[in-house]
Amino acid sequence: MLGHGSKFEQKMEQAIAALLSHRSVEDAARAVGISVNTLQRWMRTPEFQAALREARRKILSQAIGQLQNAANAAAKTVLKIMVDPTVPAGIRLRAAEVVLEQAVKAGEMEDTADRLAQLEQIAGLGRTSPKHSADLTLLPPTPLPSPTAARPQIAARVDSAQTQKDVIE
Repeated sequence: MLGHGSKFEQKMEQAIAALLSHRSVEDAARAVGISVNTLQRWMRTPEFQAALREARRKILSQAIGQLQNAANAAAKTVLKIMVDPTVPAGIRLRAAEVVLEQAVKAGEMEDTADRLAQLEQIAGLGRTSPKHSADLTLLPPTPLPSPTAARPQIAARVDSAQTQKDVIE
């Protein structure tokens, strides 16, 4: 790609924008004024793929930000429906279910984040330097009550003798 100058790079940027805004590769190539074969060749290069992924990440990040900004209004709407006596009972019940489901999910996410932070700290991967060392042992999978595949479990054990040795060194 070296030696093609900034005009070539501008075409590639236009192609990325076109790929993100058109329904097909053919439409994107037509919008940029290049052949489909050229665009497909560019799409096979690691540099182009990386730039396209980054552009997609930015768009997704902006969309998520917009949804997060609207979450407060959505929560207020659901809560208003849930407590409004003029709304049919079935709709109020569904609003209550939504509130409960989201509350449970939020609690599970917080618990998971807390557990992960604790494990990272024990394993020495946390942001703060841990005062304890840890031995991690991969345990054999335990049978699950459902037919889903079992996952290995990780057990953490703090070794106080090892911790003292680490502090001395």
